[in-house]
Amino acid sequence: MEYNEFITHVQSLAQSDSREEAERATRATLETLKERMAGDEAAEIAAKLPQQLGDYLRGREGDSGQSFNLQEFIARASQKEKIEPTTAAIHVRAVFAVLQNALSPEMFAALHAYFSHDYEELFAISPTGEVPA
Repeated sequence: MEYNEFITHVQSLAQSDSREEAERATRATLETLKERMAGDEAAEIAAKLPQQLGDYLRGREGDSGQSFNLQEFIARASQKEKIEPTTAAIHVRAVFAVLQNALSPEMFAALHAYFSHDYEELFAISPTGEVPA
């Protein structure tokens, strides 16, 4: 999936007013994901994404990642995006839905394995494998 396609899908799913908002949402979510995951695994996912998106996941190789729950994930993304947590939650869900479509099923399953059960709503898998609307 190309960068523009990724951002367009995030904008659509998040019902975002602007492309810039979708880009900020994507960056905030991926940078928070980088904090949560082990650096080497985040870099593996980065390698499967367009360069601009992958860059948000790189830079922590060798780090083990931090453990925090979904509420903290949303709070961190919200701070990065400088928006209310309720809006950030919509954005994070949109980015995860597009990631599901952008990554192979195996890579997305590996990503899923890094998260506790309280993150389940971010991993809603549609029967067709398509991004949920």
